[in-house]
Amino acid sequence: MDSQGPIILEKSIKIEEVIKIANTSIIDIVTKTVTPEIKAPYELVDVEYDKMGSDYILSILVDKEGGITVEDTSDLTNIISPLLDTIDPDPFPNQYMLEVSSPGLERPLKTADSLKAAVGSYINVSLYQAIDKVKVFQGDLLAFDGETLTIDYLDKTRHKIVNIPYQVVAKVRMAVKL
Repeated sequence: MDSQGPIILEKSIKIEEVIKIANTSIIDIVTKTVTPEIKAPYELVDVEYDKMGSDYILSILVDKEGGITVEDTSDLTNIISPLLDTIDPDPFPNQYMLEVSSPGLERPLKTADSLKAAVGSYINVSLYQAIDKVKVFQGDLLAFDGETLTIDYLDKTRHKIVNIPYQVVAKVRMAVKL
């Protein structure tokens, strides 16, 4: 401390925000590393890096027409694991477990292309900002033009149509219609 007194930060950052930023960087690095090596018939659906309890899990979600098998996940793990060891500098601050799996029935829709391919499907959309006091919509994706999602959803007992600007979308995933 000098004669001017202690330094005071004007904006505080929560540790959760720092972890989220670091995880985003890890996800970007892993995605860039593994994408070229996941070849047809496989499709890289998503990369997730999360802490579960005291463990860190790196999940690589992969799919193919007709779904993936246990043998597929084993083969892909044998391709992906050595690739991750070649990343320099090592982006992982802690040990992690690698999980290669199917995205399942409620697969995330992370890209504009995946949304376009999902037109006609039943989806769940979470928003950063509410539309008509609603932050989560679940319904049939009628259209996606790259800027707006058009969804037919059930409001109590009535069907309604909502147009959602893509920039307010936080997450989109396939949903199971009950």
